Amino acid sequence: MKNLQLTAYNLQLESGFIALMSAIVISVMLLAITLALGFSGFFARFNVLDSESKERSSALAEACGDSAILKISQDGAYAPSPVFDFTTQTGGESVSVDTDSCTIASVDSSGSQKIIKTQANFNKAYTNLRIVIDTTDFTIVSWDECANLTATVAFC
Repeated sequence: MKNLQLTAYNLQLESGFIALMSAIVISVMLLAITLALGFSGFFARFNVLDSESKERSSALAEACGDSAILKISQDGAYAPSPVFDFTTQTGGESVSVDTDSCTIASVDSSGSQKIIKTQANFNKAYTNLRIVIDTTDFTIVSWDECANLTATVAFC
């Protein structure tokens, strides 16, 4: 009879251990899920900020493109000064837009077309545009975003 009582006592101790370990494992899993969801919301804010920075950068580069088209319409021989260095990505004509600025990197001629390259940076979000216009009637032939600006006239 004593032997049976000891076995029942051991089972009761083990069932308490299993319940305690189950509670700990479930708590750790819930904590991990809560942290994961919290961090995903935290990082989503940065995605929204990056998206807004890219929109502002794009708007600035477009403003520089519009400014260059206006300057070309006023003076067919317009060229930005100082000359843009495509290796260091410095130089070019800076255009102020409210409190921000963008750069007209180059204006090149190809027959009756002008190729305008602009660059804008807002909050480490860069936008490089290559705009081709027809100087006979100032229609836009192409308006493309480039990964990098190069000195080559044929492409970005």
